[in-house]
Amino acid sequence: MFADEPRVPGVELEHRYADLEGVRLHYVEAGRGPLVVLLHGFPEFWYSWRFQLPALVEAGYRVVAPDGRGYNLSGKPRGVGSYRVEALARDVRDLVFHLGESRTALVGHDWGAAVAWVAAMRHPEVVGRLAVLNVPHPERFLRGLLSPEQLLRSWYVFALQAPGPPGRLVERLVFRWVRSGWRRDPARPGTFTESDIHHYTQAMSRPGALRCAADYYRALFRRNPLRIAREMRPVEAPTLVVWGERDRYLMPTLAEPDPAWVPDLRVVRLPEASHWVQQDSPEEVNEALLNFLGEDR
Repeated sequence: MFADEPRVPGVELEHRYADLEGVRLHYVEAGRGPLVVLLHGFPEFWYSWRFQLPALVEAGYRVVAPDGRGYNLSGKPRGVGSYRVEALARDVRDLVFHLGESRTALVGHDWGAAVAWVAAMRHPEVVGRLAVLNVPHPERFLRGLLSPEQLLRSWYVFALQAPGPPGRLVERLVFRWVRSGWRRDPARPGTFTESDIHHYTQAMSRPGALRCAADYYRALFRRNPLRIAREMRPVEAPTLVVWGERDRYLMPTLAEPDPAWVPDLRVVRLPEASHWVQQDSPEEVNEALLNFLGEDR
C-alpha cells in the first residue's frame, strides 16, 4: 500500500492511519520520547518534513507527520465546509488522543502553521509548545490584508474563490505550477530536486487532492472576518516563530504577532530562506526547533 511513498534517509518510518471524526488521516511516525506533531502546508504532504524527521528522532522525540485531510493518502471529504480551519484544528486534537497522548509539541508550516495557531487557541490543553513557520498569527494576517502589497502577494487565494469552471481552471494552473514552476520558487537553487517534485506531483495527482487543497482557501473566505477576530484567544503555549525573509507570499512585517495574543514568544528570522523555509534552510530550522523544544528537557 505504501510502496510508492518516498523514503527518508536516516530514519525508519512507520505508515499508519487514524480514524478520526469525519475523516481518516494517514501519517508517518518514528522515534520514541515526547510527542512532536508536524503539520505540512500547501501544496505538500508529510514529505515536506523530510529534513526535520531524522533530526528530531535522533534528539529523542516521537515524531508524527500526518497528511492533512484532503492531501495525499488521507481521506478527502466533500464540501468546502469540511476544510474549515476549526475542523482541521480538531483533527490535530483528535490525532493526539488517537496516539495515546494528552499533549504534544506542535510544529506547522504554511497551512499547517495556520492550523497550528488555531489548534493552540481552541485546544490549549493538548498543545504544550507551538512552533510556526512562515505564516502569521491570524490577527496579524487579517490586518496584513489591509495592505495593497499583501493583497497583491495573496492574489492566488482570491483566484481560487472563483466558482465552477473558472475555479477548476485555477486548480489546473496550480497543478501545472507544482509540476513545472515550483522548483524555481525557493531562495536556494536545488532546494527541490527532480525526485522531490515527482513526489509532490504524485501526491497532488491523487483523485480529489487538488480540489481538497483548493477548498482550504475557499473555506477560509466563507467566514466573517469579524467573527474570526471575536473567536481569537491568547496563545498559552510557549511559541516559536521561524520566518524565511525571502518569502514571496507574505510580507516579513507579518512575522511577529502582538504580544497580547502571544505573550511567550521567540522569533528566529532567516534572511536567506524563502517561504519554503524548512526545506530551504533545514539545518538552521532544525537548530531553532531543537533549541526551542529542548527548553522543556
